[in-house]
Amino acid sequence: MATDVDIYVGKRLRRRRRLLGLTQQDLAAQVGVRFQQIQKYECGANRITASRLFNLAHALNVNINYFFDGLAPDGKQAPANDSADRLSGDILSQKETLELVRAYYRLDERPRRRLLDLAKALESGGPESGAA
Repeated sequence: MATDVDIYVGKRLRRRRRLLGLTQQDLAAQVGVRFQQIQKYECGANRITASRLFNLAHALNVNINYFFDGLAPDGKQAPANDSADRLSGDILSQKETLELVRAYYRLDERPRRRLLDLAKALESGGPESGAA
C-alpha cells in the first residue's frame, strides 16, 4: 500500500526525470532496472529502497534530500506559503513548461539573459511590453 511519502517521492522523481528530458527507459537503464519499475516508483506503487534512491539521485544529478524537499515531518506535503508556491508543482509538471526550460538552457548565456530580462519586463508591464 502506497503511503503519502511514497507518492511524494515518486512525484519528485517524475518531475526531475522530465526536467532532464529523460524517458523512463533512459532512467531505468542508468540504474539497472526495467522501465516498468520506474513507472511503479513514480506513482508510489513500489517503495524505493535506500540504495536505489541513492542510485536515482546520482543518475538525476541531485542530492538525495531533493526527494524529500517540501515534505513535512508528519509525512504530508508541507503547506505552501503563498499561491505561487502552491502552483509551482503543477506548473513544473506541464509539458510546455519543461519544453520552455529546456529551450532556455540550450541558449548561450547572452541570449538567455536577454530573454530573462524580456520576460521580467513583460511581467511588470515595462517598456518592452508596449507597441513596437
